[in-house]
Amino acid sequence: MLLYNSLTRKKDEFRTAEPGRVKMYTCGPTVYHYAHIGNLRTYIMEDVLDRYLRFSGYDVLRIMNITDVGHLTSDGDTGDDKMLKGAKREHKTVMEIAQFYTDAFFSDCEKLHIRRPEVVQPATGCIDDFIRVISALIEKGYAYLAGGNVYFDTSKLEKYYVFQDFREEDLEVGVREGVEADENKRNKADFVLWFTKSKFEDQELKWESPWGLGYPGWHIECSCISMKYAGETLDLHCGGIDNAFPHHTNEIAQSEAYLGHPWCPHWFHVLHLNDESGKMSKSKGEFLTVSLLEQKGYSPMVYRFFCLQSHYRKLLVFNWENLDNAAQAYQKLVQRIAALLGTDAAPDGEKKEALLGAFRAAMDNDLNTAQAITVLYDVLKADADAATKLAVIAETDKVLALGLIEAAQAAAEAPAEEIPAEVLALVEQRKEARKAKDFAKADALREEIAALGWEIRETRQGTEITKK
Repeated sequence: MLLYNSLTRKKDEFRTAEPGRVKMYTCGPTVYHYAHIGNLRTYIMEDVLDRYLRFSGYDVLRIMNITDVGHLTSDGDTGDDKMLKGAKREHKTVMEIAQFYTDAFFSDCEKLHIRRPEVVQPATGCIDDFIRVISALIEKGYAYLAGGNVYFDTSKLEKYYVFQDFREEDLEVGVREGVEADENKRNKADFVLWFTKSKFEDQELKWESPWGLGYPGWHIECSCISMKYAGETLDLHCGGIDNAFPHHTNEIAQSEAYLGHPWCPHWFHVLHLNDESGKMSKSKGEFLTVSLLEQKGYSPMVYRFFCLQSHYRKLLVFNWENLDNAAQAYQKLVQRIAALLGTDAAPDGEKKEALLGAFRAAMDNDLNTAQAITVLYDVLKADADAATKLAVIAETDKVLALGLIEAAQAAAEAPAEEIPAEVLALVEQRKEARKAKDFAKADALREEIAALGWEIRETRQGTEITKK
């Protein structure tokens, strides 16, 4: 299996320290708000990678942190604490916010068929681990105290910027809010391991430490949680491209300084999902969530399909027209699979393996899900019987997790239903609104139609109306 490695900046043959076993770490959410669909693109692609490794015979241990303390709005150690910001916004405690949005995140994951990792560890449950590792870094000369805080000294490293070929705009994502100079830092790139002199007088979560009452920085948590469950080495570390710098850069720095040897040889980064105005974020007012997609009549499987139609290392642009196209393609795919149902025949083993070979070839080539989707269409057109095609689709869907067989069975069992006159009238009103470019009214009418239990999609052949 060839998989692009951000450290080597090329496709590498994926290897593990222990044959047949993968220790995989995926950076989890900061649980101060709902995950937007840009965040969830990364989790979908990590899930596909996890599933494909299992499909290929690996025993996978997947670890994910939950950031419930220490993540500031600027990754440059300035700005508001995100958890405190969420608590103030909703007039709740930080722990209430953390629990609510952790549950919301995993609810979204379930809707999107994202497997729950074997290990899910909130940062607040590992304070003793953070203190132990930070203490060791101070003893080894890699960290220093200044102004009451503990900082990692990047000047002690032979090489700090390990992902240096990322485009400048990617490297600057972490500091896009504008970084204020921290006079306590010896070097501009140094980062906080432990805060004790916080500017947040009302910081809710603080712990006793050798350096005073305080709380951990963001970066230390992933290193410590990884080592707690995976030991001194990882095989694979995953995350969004915006984590590459400074978060993953800092993880490597502190982990290898602490361990005294290389830590993780393979890094997997998913590029952004952008809206038409630029990168999605939670700071733009209303942001796109799975729940909002559902309110507008889209199945979460349509969004997963939309993501899988593109390669994870390509920027993906979201707009409603693109999602409509994905919804139409997904529904047609399901209908074609539904037409195969009803056979009791056994699949042809030889043809099944030949067709699966094309799927494996696509996935082995840097997790090319777009080509894997093309293989699905090739399977439907192949010179093979229905039983064999269904068997191949069921196998591939163990990885793609699009719920294709289940959706096809539901479509086959659903009786045709006459479209009510009320719905047809609203559809006509929506057509007129679209012609007049009154898109706000068109969206409102779509929601009215969805509330009545119907979905509409714009196609080249006209408007499709289907029962939800």
